[in-house]
Amino acid sequence: MNKHTLYFIIFLGLNICTGQTIAVLKYDGGGDWYSNPTALKNLIQFCNTNIETAIDNKPKSVEAGSTAIFEYPFIHMTGHGNVVFSEIESKNLRTYLLSGGFLHIDDNYGMKPYVVKALKNIFPEKKMTEIPLSHPIYNNVYPFPEGLPKIHEHNGLAPKAQGYFHESKLILLFTHESDLGDGWEDPNVHNDPKDIRLKALKMGANIIKYAFEN
Repeated sequence: MNKHTLYFIIFLGLNICTGQTIAVLKYDGGGDWYSNPTALKNLIQFCNTNIETAIDNKPKSVEAGSTAIFEYPFIHMTGHGNVVFSEIESKNLRTYLLSGGFLHIDDNYGMKPYVVKALKNIFPEKKMTEIPLSHPIYNNVYPFPEGLPKIHEHNGLAPKAQGYFHESKLILLFTHESDLGDGWEDPNVHNDPKDIRLKALKMGANIIKYAFEN
């Protein structure tokens, strides 16, 4: 067992005992990793109220190359632009994910080509696959029989959920053409209808539940 794996197990145990904390991933390249600043706090509140989680109300931020990443069972990443992971950061993220961590990347529109390239440095041997409709992220609390909901229109493409699996477990989820994070934001940020925001929050709750229980 390497030190990163042990570090993760220790902190995961602490989180189980004292309540979970989730974080936003900081990355280099110039992309706005800090976008959707109200999104996670609203998702946390929704999950704590509706699916009996005990997540700290204040999400943290963590750098891709930091050992602090192993403190969090769930990490969220978003933005509109460029994403760059150094060799050290790629290895750190790989260790985190293969040790039981979970990364959700939500394209806030414009980051897909950069994300796809950056992820190849983390998992050069793996292929990103589409998440089947039978997967628990669509069914574990709230039913989404048609898959990922469309929260915002950009170029009219259907929303997609793709990811990487390890030993049959989904360890990295990449959602794009959906804008889930926009739907989690405060109501006055995008003025989305209540039913659209609710779809986004319910889908987020499904993702959180899967990440914490698998």
